Amino acid sequence: MTTTKALEVYRYHLEPGGLFTRGEPAMVSAVLGTCVAVCLHDRRLKIGGMNHFLYPKTKLFGPSNSQYANVSIPALINMLRRQGSRLEDLEAQIFGGGEAPGATIREKTGYRNVQMARRLLKKSGIRVVSEDVGGVKGRRLIFHTGTNEALVMKTHRIRRGDFYPYRLRLAGA
Repeated sequence: MTTTKALEVYRYHLEPGGLFTRGEPAMVSAVLGTCVAVCLHDRRLKIGGMNHFLYPKTKLFGPSNSQYANVSIPALINMLRRQGSRLEDLEAQIFGGGEAPGATIREKTGYRNVQMARRLLKKSGIRVVSEDVGGVKGRRLIFHTGTNEALVMKTHRIRRGDFYPYRLRLAGA
């Protein structure tokens, strides 16, 4: 007999600069343009987490918060390690990093975000098992932390209101 509790899954929408982990399965969503989301999953514990960062790295004397990959990715890894994860049990998926059509090399924030995510994960010894990055379309992402499954919907143009009706349905509103 299946109980209602077993069917309930916590749902959360991650805004830019956000970090999320939970000790039990959850569905986390995000809307990505040039931003990148790194989804981490612990194969042994069946838990995971996700970040959503805007920029590749902080400047030498600039702000240091989770809007930057070089802060956000290590913080996400540490959050999972505090929940009992071991680096060898973690695997990653990378999403986002799109660009506006005609973006110049200097404006390639999405590309630089993806490169930084790959570099930091490799440095940590975490294998990337899947990615959907680059291009000129935005992405709507839903990640299940317990199963490591991700659903990516691509869109021509990201508007703040595009995702919220779906987000409200996820929350049961």
